[in-house]
Amino acid sequence: MTRYVISPERSHMWIDARSNVHPIHSSTDGVEGYVELELASDGGLDVAVSPTGELSLSVDRLSSGNRLEDRELHKRIDSRRYPTILGVLKKMEPSGVEGTYMVSGDITFRGVSRQHEDLMNVSSVDGQTIQLEGKSRFDIREFGMEPPRLLMARVEPEVEVRIQIVAVKQS
Repeated sequence: MTRYVISPERSHMWIDARSNVHPIHSSTDGVEGYVELELASDGGLDVAVSPTGELSLSVDRLSSGNRLEDRELHKRIDSRRYPTILGVLKKMEPSGVEGTYMVSGDITFRGVSRQHEDLMNVSSVDGQTIQLEGKSRFDIREFGMEPPRLLMARVEPEVEVRIQIVAVKQS
């Protein structure tokens, strides 16, 4: 099994939410961790070998560019008590679409772990680098977080999370 280390400066996460006043966009780089998998000769994933991996992101890195929104978000997350978002890869299976896989694992946010699965694109960038991209929708209430309220703005509980992971083969 080949270990690929996530490049924090090249990997990004975007979180999009809606409020009754305006959309809220948060983004960050700094995703850390690793993925262990084998690539087939055609550049696709060798599913005969079960991939594993872990990623983490410091919630302090999340920023919408609006200090008021960011302060309320970090307060609701309780970032001092729950400083990281963690993901553990459990399984990847072909989806029937080339380069796309059904990925499942555990996500821990605010100390609450939930099993989750969704589609993810996996591609070989070159002989040393892979890229994984996907998006999912989450209801933050499932992680024990009430949606933020800012003055007259009420944030919807469902958020879309997109991730782009660039990982380099460990030597």
